[in-house]
Parts: sequence; C-alpha cells; structure tokens
Amino acid sequence: MTTTSKAWHDFCDQLRDAGASLVAEGAPQDDFSQAEGMRSLIRMLRYATINSIENSDPMYPSISECLDPNMKCKIGGDNPDNIYMRMNVSGKYRYRVSGTRGTVPLMTFGSKVHKFDSDGTLASTGELHSDDIPVDENGHFSFIVSKEKPAEGAWLPMEDDTTNIVGRQSFQDRANEVRADVKIELLDQQPTPAPLDPAVFIEQLRTATATVKGISSLFSGWARRFSERPNEMPDWGQDYFQTTGGDPTIFYGQAYWRLAPDEAWVLETEVPDCEYWNFVLQNYWMESLDHDRMNTYINNHTAKLNDDGTLTIVVAAEDPGFGNWLTTASHEEGTAMLRWVKADHHPLPKCKVVKLSDL
Repeated sequence: MTTTSKAWHDFCDQLRDAGASLVAEGAPQDDFSQAEGMRSLIRMLRYATINSIENSDPMYPSISECLDPNMKCKIGGDNPDNIYMRMNVSGKYRYRVSGTRGTVPLMTFGSKVHKFDSDGTLASTGELHSDDIPVDENGHFSFIVSKEKPAEGAWLPMEDDTTNIVGRQSFQDRANEVRADVKIELLDQQPTPAPLDPAVFIEQLRTATATVKGISSLFSGWARRFSERPNEMPDWGQDYFQTTGGDPTIFYGQAYWRLAPDEAWVLETEVPDCEYWNFVLQNYWMESLDHDRMNTYINNHTAKLNDDGTLTIVVAAEDPGFGNWLTTASHEEGTAMLRWVKADHHPLPKCKVVKLSDL
C-alpha cells in the first residue's frame, strides 16, 4: 500500500474518532438526538473539506458561506439572521476585500488564527465593523487586509499567524434587505498554478478530520456545561466565547433548556439600547432549529415588546397564546443563544418553567 492510498484508510479512521462526541458524557442517546448529531458531523465534514481542500490556498483566495443552502453547515450556535463568509488567507500576503454594500444593516470582518484542528480556538488578530468601512456614493466599499497599515483607506489588520477572515452580514428583515456583494483578491503577484501535491493533500485530509473532531468536541462540551444549569441563562464569561471566533461587539447569553410536553420556559428581560439582538433555539449539538419552516428564533424586528418595553419569550411545544412563542420543534431539550450587539448594557433574562395550563 502506498503512502497516498494509506491516507484514505487513515482518513476513515480519523473520521470515526471524530464521532466521539456522539457518546461523550452527557450527550443524549435517544435515536432522534443521535441522528441529529450524526447529521451535524456530516455538515462539519462538508465545511471542513471545502475549506481545507477546495478553498484552502491563500494565494488564490475565495469565499465560502457555511449557511449557503448548498452547504447548510450549522456550526456552533449559527445565527439564522447571518451570512457567514470565510476566506483563507496568510499573513505573508496582502489582500483587498471589496464589493457593493447593499442594505443589510450590519457587516463585520475579523482576521483569525484557525486552531479548531488543534486546541479548539479561533483567536482574533483584527476586527473591522460597519462603521469602519467607508461606502462611496455608488454603494461600493473596499478595504485592505495586511500586516502593515496602508497609507490610506480602511484596514483589517493581520498577524504572521493569521489563517482566515470571518465575515458576517446580519439581517433584521431579510425579505426586504439586500445582501452585500463581497469579493477578495490577492494584491501580491500570483504564482504559476501547480499540480496537486500528494503530501500536501494528505495533510489537508488530516486537517479536515481534526477540524471535525475539534469543533464537535468543543460545542458538545459547551452543551454539557450549560446543561448543569438547565432553564437558566447565567453569564458564563465572554472570554469563553471570544476565543472561539465570537464577535467582540456581541454579548453572548447561552442556556440549556429541558421541558416536558406540557411545560413552557418563560424568559423575561429588559431590552438594552443596541444595534441588534436576537434569540435562537438550538439542538444539543448547538445547531439552530428549523427556522426555515418554524418559528424557532426572533430578533429586534420580529419581536413584540410588552407595553413597558420589556420582552417576554415563551418556549413550548404548543402556542400558549402569550408572549413571543417559539416552538421546541419536537425537541424535549437543547441549547439556546441570546445576542446583544453593541449594547449599552447586557441584561440577563429572568427564567422560569411553568405548566402550559397555568399561562
């Protein structure tokens, strides 16, 4: 067996090991949850191979979107309001990101050091937000991505070990807002295209399976930790989320919910002055529930506030006719995420579990 052909067997073995999260301590073992967990692994593998093999070369940068309908990779608390853009880059080179701004309310970019395949982190090496990106009279924008600050214009910093750019477009009313059209180009001279290097390809395979293992282990570990305080939403510490690629302008509220069919989880909170917020129901594997066909999340555009300006969210299997109802979508337990974006303060909801008959 050649080194290259052996790599296929190694890939299959490593992929099998990446499924350890399915039987990890605390992971639900019912058939429904396990099927969702396996589907999650398949989605992660699709995302990992696209980015470690097809779109991996920082000399030929391109943009992949994990929530694109053709990929549908829900990873680690995905936001249904978002378009997530990933671009593989290198701190050795200079790039230009440009396009047309559209009308999507929020657009941010961060340069990152991807280590999901080793220590489970995605540390920031630079951030650029909507207010920092000039748009001309024709709706065009452009900024430079590099280690050294350019003489003029908007700039997204990188460092020597920067590996990729993560971009977010956040909608509030997706049906009536226009997405930004974004492209990336290398500013340095491109090399002559080279044929597939077997040694490099073998390492790309290893990176793909290691990424699946790292991501699945990280987020199943989060779910297990959150499950220690079910039906609450404490502040777990924001550094906990920023080291894995979180936007530093976002305060993340994380929770685990567990309900009987006749119970409701009621969350009540004040709403801070902020650019945007949303609340999303997720399964154990931290994938957003089926928001394309069910009401499983709300944001500052869709929510109805109480007369005093506060917010009431009710999570239940059936509509209680009270508050902003979100369906559990045939789940009895799962995770949830609250995002306050550029908020003047960060209230935590008061939570309680009640019988549906008592509402």
